[in-house]
Amino acid sequence: MDGEALLNAYLDLNLLFVAGVAIWSLLRWGLAHGRLGRAYRPQLRLLNGLTVLLVTSPLLALGLTTWVVAQPPNIPDMLVRQYLHGNVGLSATQFEALLGLREDLVRDLMAQREVWARVVAATFVAGFLFCVLHVLLSVLRLKRSLSNAFAWKRIGRVHILLSDTARVAYSTRGLRNRYVVLPLALLDHPQDLKMTVAHEVQHFRQADIECEFLLELLRPLVFWNPAFFLWRRQVRMLREYACDQALIGRPHFDVRAYCECLIRACAAAAQNRTFFARTTPTVALVDRRETRRPSSLRNRIVAVTASGEAQAGVAAWMMISGLLVAAVLATMLIMQRSGDWSHDRIMLSTIVNLERMAERNATVTSPFQGGFVSASR
Repeated sequence: MDGEALLNAYLDLNLLFVAGVAIWSLLRWGLAHGRLGRAYRPQLRLLNGLTVLLVTSPLLALGLTTWVVAQPPNIPDMLVRQYLHGNVGLSATQFEALLGLREDLVRDLMAQREVWARVVAATFVAGFLFCVLHVLLSVLRLKRSLSNAFAWKRIGRVHILLSDTARVAYSTRGLRNRYVVLPLALLDHPQDLKMTVAHEVQHFRQADIECEFLLELLRPLVFWNPAFFLWRRQVRMLREYACDQALIGRPHFDVRAYCECLIRACAAAAQNRTFFARTTPTVALVDRRETRRPSSLRNRIVAVTASGEAQAGVAAWMMISGLLVAAVLATMLIMQRSGDWSHDRIMLSTIVNLERMAERNATVTSPFQGGFVSASR
């Protein structure tokens, strides 16, 4: 795969995140107006699976266009067809230039002859290196925090540690082992301790740590794309809602005590904002945004205290999953570039050539035009 193909795959990935946010927002809107709006755990599984699908979409598109459908319908060909039917109010030259904007952009970025292309490349490299450095420093900081914590209990491969510097409990993992880090002050509140451990272990069951790893690895590549951060915000919000819903669904679970535990955790996190500058990749009991925006904690408590999870059959969720995957795959395919010249593209090129010939003929002045001038006597 050459550099131009890699750049096009990278652009497709970013455009797919924009389309993915739109598709997911439409789905969430539809679910919110039905009885499945509070089924957070199935929604989280859908969103995590869709995240993997978006990340692997460039390779998936390459495989589909190579072995399944060589020339899928795409947006440029659809637009050309609409133009030939007279539904686009542009000249052929302007329309062809509009269609070629992406190809021109990719060509200029690869050539690096223009000043703006060099500025864009330098900005991307600087942002990429900054994000990579931030992730590396965060991982080193996390490793240091784990090494400074004290071993308390061990349940299989889950190590429960106590820390005298952590304000809020969080969980993370290594290649083999998983870790739950608890503030030392939490030992004075046995009920909060029990609920916090249950909360963090639930994150392991939901594969939230692995999803957080994936998002953090992806961040240096798409740091400039607002759609990625909107997507990550949805993942983190649903992650906590699903975890809370799984806990309150247990028999004899004290919902009020759990909400009070969340409030105390936010109050503890607000005392030390430095720690809450996200030690990645971790999943904490409360997010740092909940210490800055009271609405986040309020919405979470409302979700906890609302009616229980609506139950739906496996067939219903399979249908929703199929529609969601089909929408993403269809979007991925129609975003592909045009292949070899089709009949419609040849017609458009012919019209462009005719327009250029007409303009050239209109600007050429014939030497035989004009009248005779008689010499004055």
